[in-house]
Amino acid sequence: MAGLSLGPLLRYADGSSATVWVEASRPCTAEVRCADGAGGTARTFQVAGHHYALVPVEGLTAGTSTPYDVFLDGAHVWPLPDSSFPPSMIHTPDADGTVRVAFGSCRWAAPAADSHDPVGPDALDTLASRIAGEPESERPDVLVLLGDQVYADEVSEATRRWLSARRDLSEPPGSEVADYEEYTRLYYESWLDPEIRWLLSTVPSCMIFDDHDVIDDWNTSAAWVADMRGTPWWRERLLSGLMSYWVHQHLGNLSPAELAADPLYAAVRGAPDGTDELRAFASRADVDPASVRWSYRRDFGRVRLLMVDSRAARVLEEQHRAMLDPGEADWLRTEALTDRASYDHLLIGTSLPWLLPHLVHDAEAWDAALSRGERGARWAGFGEKLRRAADLEHWAAFPESFEQLADLIAEVGTGDEAPASVLVLSGDVHHAYVTEPKWRDRQGTSGPAGPPDSRVLQLTCSPVHNSIPSYMRVGFRFGWSAAARGLGRRLARHGRCPDPSVKWRKTGGPWFGNQLMTLTLRGRSARLRLEQARPDGTLRTVEDSPLTPS
Repeated sequence: MAGLSLGPLLRYADGSSATVWVEASRPCTAEVRCADGAGGTARTFQVAGHHYALVPVEGLTAGTSTPYDVFLDGAHVWPLPDSSFPPSMIHTPDADGTVRVAFGSCRWAAPAADSHDPVGPDALDTLASRIAGEPESERPDVLVLLGDQVYADEVSEATRRWLSARRDLSEPPGSEVADYEEYTRLYYESWLDPEIRWLLSTVPSCMIFDDHDVIDDWNTSAAWVADMRGTPWWRERLLSGLMSYWVHQHLGNLSPAELAADPLYAAVRGAPDGTDELRAFASRADVDPASVRWSYRRDFGRVRLLMVDSRAARVLEEQHRAMLDPGEADWLRTEALTDRASYDHLLIGTSLPWLLPHLVHDAEAWDAALSRGERGARWAGFGEKLRRAADLEHWAAFPESFEQLADLIAEVGTGDEAPASVLVLSGDVHHAYVTEPKWRDRQGTSGPAGPPDSRVLQLTCSPVHNSIPSYMRVGFRFGWSAAARGLGRRLARHGRCPDPSVKWRKTGGPWFGNQLMTLTLRGRSARLRLEQARPDGTLRTVEDSPLTPS
């Protein structure tokens, strides 16, 4: 009899349909039955000896909540026997149009040893406990996870022991994951946590990768890629990372219609074993990143979310560096500008912050100028070393892409069809803050000359469950100071960097700790709440403020 190895995860959900992801112990038919009669079935597909299904659920009623059960070959497998959690539910959007979006990034999933968690309480665990303890209380309509869902290069002690029983850790890549099977161990460790398992079964989720899903500083530069391709273990690590991401995260980001039109999904499902098809896809993605689109769009009533791939879609040739390749940039522009009147809020999800502390921004722009040879070959070599050592690879390190995003946001946010807000959601930097940009004189640009009409903010929230050294806390605080701005301007002048088209100020933070941000969007109003996980198992509100007028 088939057993439930992992899941269920409630992924896509709209007013009438949803998808539920599961992993089974053997080939079988997975079925979801809802209490209101909605449901669906799917046959498992096989990748590297594992059996998965993404079950399309049809017949849901808008504005309702319905419990659901999971069956494998007709045997009931979810909810688990004697579960202490409430039934898993599929919630369709509220009738009043309210959308609640919770977001964050960077969840290191190592289990606590002897009840002591080395990086503090897990914000997602704590959110799950609160929702489970108060089933009728407010809950997110979607959970947006902005990268580092698993850490392929920083495993727990328990996983290290598991790896050592499988292979010799004195051989590269040592205690980092090496192949697809080892990636599955990371997902088991993360998603079988009882609170996380229940939370992901009852709150829809959108996901995108960041560097640690593959390796720290993934795709930081062309020289970095060349060095990694010369490393014997790298190819298997990268292909396994992309394959496991496609299975565990990417598929669930897509709507049923997008899945039905996806040729790779059809090929993998149609094969007795889809490993070869998926591996060939990952190989093409490695050789030609522009051949694959990991970015996607989701609509929640009058809220549009554009999740942007800030890692694999990069152009790394030093004289033409871009955060997004031309096709990806065109996709973002088209999705943002198409039918603006149909949405009141535009959310741009990018794992890496667009707006950083001023000193960090200037340092990254300066380093980018040095690395492309603005100050000669000796400085270029220094710039590449510094870029890798200090993780200087955010939007500021791709100056043309930074400006293109600024221009696009201004264009989206200007005119009669401008949304009430354009909000850039990011993580990565292991602290939280809010910044507001102001556009300089834009005469002569291709976009609108004046400032946008929409409220524009960078909302950064990280980590969900990780830590930051005390010296970095000091550094990030200093990075916002007037003295840091002065130092940054000196670096920018040395690199002959032009002034950015926007200037910005911090309006909230920095906040440190394991935390989540939640947006409540209703009509043209937007409200932000930041909550931090406390040792007593509660979430403490540290910021609650309107972003637009009620």
